[in-house]
Amino acid sequence: MSGMRGIDTPVRQRRRRVFKEVANLAYNSTNLKDDMEALPYKIVDYDESVYWENVYRDRAVVRERLRLAMGMSLRPENRERPGHLTQGVEESNIDEKYYEPPLMQVIPSACNACPINGYEITDSCMGCVAHPCQSVCPKGAITMVKGRSVIDQEKCIKCGKCKEVCPYDAICHKERPCSAACGIGAIKSDSKGRAVIDNDICVSCGQCMVSCPFGAIADKSQIFQLIRAMQSGRKVIAQVAPAFVGQFGPNVTPDVLKTALKELGFFDVYETAIGADLGCMEEAKHYVEEVATGNQDFALTSCCPSWAVMAKNLFPETIDKISNALTPMVATARIIKKEHPDASVVFIGPCASKKLEASRRTVRSDVDFVITFEELTGMFEAKGILLDEIKAMDEMKDATAAGRGYGVAGGVANAIKECIEEYYPGTEINIEHAESLAECRKILLLAKAGKKKGCLIEGMACPGGCVAGAGTNITIPQAMKEVAKFKNNSDKKLP
Repeated sequence: MSGMRGIDTPVRQRRRRVFKEVANLAYNSTNLKDDMEALPYKIVDYDESVYWENVYRDRAVVRERLRLAMGMSLRPENRERPGHLTQGVEESNIDEKYYEPPLMQVIPSACNACPINGYEITDSCMGCVAHPCQSVCPKGAITMVKGRSVIDQEKCIKCGKCKEVCPYDAICHKERPCSAACGIGAIKSDSKGRAVIDNDICVSCGQCMVSCPFGAIADKSQIFQLIRAMQSGRKVIAQVAPAFVGQFGPNVTPDVLKTALKELGFFDVYETAIGADLGCMEEAKHYVEEVATGNQDFALTSCCPSWAVMAKNLFPETIDKISNALTPMVATARIIKKEHPDASVVFIGPCASKKLEASRRTVRSDVDFVITFEELTGMFEAKGILLDEIKAMDEMKDATAAGRGYGVAGGVANAIKECIEEYYPGTEINIEHAESLAECRKILLLAKAGKKKGCLIEGMACPGGCVAGAGTNITIPQAMKEVAKFKNNSDKKLP
């Protein structure tokens, strides 16, 4: 489902423009309310509005995007007076602010109310004599009218058999891109047919957000609060997730990125792969002592919060099977805080659901901010830092190849397997990985049914792993190549 990913579409340009402008506000604004009110007019020029049929709707959408990017919630659309764009902004103008749940929101004025699911005969129908579409339809929903196939939508059960057999590819399947991307069925409809997210089911992976061709789904950002914290003179230390390699352009090596982050004002930069190395050792030990011995049926990795939350929600009986190893983000944050007790920690990653993980009460004291690669790009742009012109003055040299591989699906499982082979030779290893929430759900059903005895299961919500996260900048195959290259060039292979 990685259709639009990595393509610089107008929707994506708009998202990035909003991040840049919000960062710009945080860096330069002296009159926050007025400057924020002016932004929709600055971003949507009267003469150049190309996204929607009118400039007013376009600005309305930008207003809601701006609120979310400032960490605030959408304004209620059904009230007579929804309040100003800046309503509640004072509460956001502090650096201790956490995300107000929910994290993912559909902006109703931007939603196209796409057809939910259905099959249509297009003009390509040749009215052929065989009409196999009619022969395979189990409900007799297809008839020939004036020499063309017609589907009776009342009878159609949306099985798709007609589409499969049409020799002219004349039948199209119309499905909401957001719900097609949601592997967990969290997208419902409101009374006007617009998408709404069921927050009881949603695990904030963000795949709907990056699949909506109208840019109608957005998540919240802490970029504004992070910059405020840096300006207040606090010592802010960044940790970058393993998927960062190559995300900022082909010439921006890990060492260059570290230098650029220091130029942006971060006190120091750590690799989250350090925490991944620790977790990998712990999960290897747990597998050998508990799962391989038969004390525990199976074990689940813990590093992907969307996967862990889904497992807890849908399969509560698996809670005790989820690894107790700290996630790489939390483990790295604890290392940083041990070395710098006075510092605030920001996790910079590919992932929307890490924002949710960081707002848990148990993690708040460890991780102060979470931003994505895409949001960080907005900070660099607002500051006018040209990454291609930076000379590397620092080295990224803390982690091993094992932890650095966590950014790609199967990387966690592989790292744990290598640790077991190295430190517990002779152990029989049974490791599997599932990517995409739909696949994760299937593997958990099998595990629940007793079909995965003795198995360590790695789950990744995003198809492709973290490199396919909602906050990434480059195409997934490109990112996989870059991560593999960095991993293979590591001095140390294992923790």
